[in-house]
Amino acid sequence: MFMRESEGVYQFGTKRVAVRVDKDKINIRVGGGYLSIDEFLDQYTPAELEKLERKDPLKKFSEKVAVQKTIVDRGVKEGSPVRSPNRSPARK
Repeated sequence: MFMRESEGVYQFGTKRVAVRVDKDKINIRVGGGYLSIDEFLDQYTPAELEKLERKDPLKKFSEKVAVQKTIVDRGVKEGSPVRSPNRSPARK
């Protein structure tokens, strides 16, 4: 999930982070200090994945299809407005 923007600056999901290597260890700038890469990933990956899922258009589409199928299974035709059985359609 890291995309390099410039030397020492990366995009991690929706976050821009400063990265430095000290004695063969990768550290990520967070607030006023640094976290190791493992600590950073443990802390920030779940939230970034959740943000990506919320933006995923295929997931939204599949959820909409599931709702439409549920409505169809309950007897309402997909794509048609719900009408009262005693009311006739308006004519022009």
